[in-house]
Amino acid sequence: MKPRAPKTRPAKTPAAPIAPRPQPEPAPLAADPARMEIFLVATPGLEEPLAEEARALGWDAQVQPGGVTFAGGWPDVWRANLEIRGATRVLARIGAFRALHPAQLDKRARRFPWADWLRPDVPVRIEASSRKSRIYHAGAITQRIEAAIRDTLGAPIAEDAPVTLKIRIEDDLCTISLNSSGESLHRRGHKQAVGKAPMRETMAAMFLRQCGFDGREPVLDPMCGSGTFLIEAAEIAAGLHPGRLRHFAFEHLPGHDVQAWQAMRSAPVPPAPAQPRYHGSDRDPGAIRMSRENAVRAGLDGWTSFENRAIGELQRPEGPPGLVIVNPPYGARIGNKGPLFGLHAAMGEVLRERFRGWRVGLVTSEAPLARSTGLPFREPGPYVAHGGLKIRLWQTGPL
Repeated sequence: MKPRAPKTRPAKTPAAPIAPRPQPEPAPLAADPARMEIFLVATPGLEEPLAEEARALGWDAQVQPGGVTFAGGWPDVWRANLEIRGATRVLARIGAFRALHPAQLDKRARRFPWADWLRPDVPVRIEASSRKSRIYHAGAITQRIEAAIRDTLGAPIAEDAPVTLKIRIEDDLCTISLNSSGESLHRRGHKQAVGKAPMRETMAAMFLRQCGFDGREPVLDPMCGSGTFLIEAAEIAAGLHPGRLRHFAFEHLPGHDVQAWQAMRSAPVPPAPAQPRYHGSDRDPGAIRMSRENAVRAGLDGWTSFENRAIGELQRPEGPPGLVIVNPPYGARIGNKGPLFGLHAAMGEVLRERFRGWRVGLVTSEAPLARSTGLPFREPGPYVAHGGLKIRLWQTGPL
């Protein structure tokens, strides 16, 4: 028999690859308006006292780089803007999404529910930044977010817009924050006149807090400038909210409850004490005029007194001891610092001789100037950024 030839099977035609179905672009994650992450922007170096202030107002505040966070809804955003003294701005984190390349940023920005957070008739300004991300050009980020808002919501883009969105891409995560404050919160609404190298109200409030001031003791500033320390101290004592005289960006957002906001911010100015407890002096007559005008606009002229006098003429006010707090010239900001050593030494001598029992808080960028007062300062506080300088708070116990 002939051997059978082996059977051959026809070769299989390879199946054509199945094209994957296009996946829908995932919707960006929008925040819950009833429980957002609220971020209080801090002056660098003052994060801890700002967190203490927020906790004292009832929020579970945690320190993070650049500020303080806690969770809350729109009423918490309103109240933070109205009542917080130490924050520079209040940001509401309204959403986030991953963006690995510009096309993805464009798609996901166009799917974000802008109408839930912005009004089509209110102009918007975009501020963008990037860190450790594949999309690194801030200008490109700004252009794509602006286009997404224009095309999907219809809101105009303007540099002087009342509402600002902050877009931050870090480690490829795009976080969207609304600046609910508008202009910086140090602008309380009463200060129209300012002196040379002024202390911001937000910083002054935190330095008062670090000195242990709670509104129950007198305060004296022998170089009062435009009266910042004294007006902040008087507001604290009177229980007045720092944001009561100004407007905020959140008033331009959709669904803003005007009546609830007006009920929250309305509070009468309590009657002034029989004698002023917050005393300022300055050798510059112009500074005294500015201080008095600012106190009147704040409704606190009955709580404060301002006198044109030099350090050598300084007298202890009648009544119990309190706090002397002063932001003297540093030299780095105002002229030559050489003559300032004599000024600080004279101030220290006056305080030691005439202010027994009073505590002293002194703000300066120059440790030698602080030491030249001869006052028994403790270890100074942390460095705080102020106009390109690094300043510190120096404190004594009762003299």
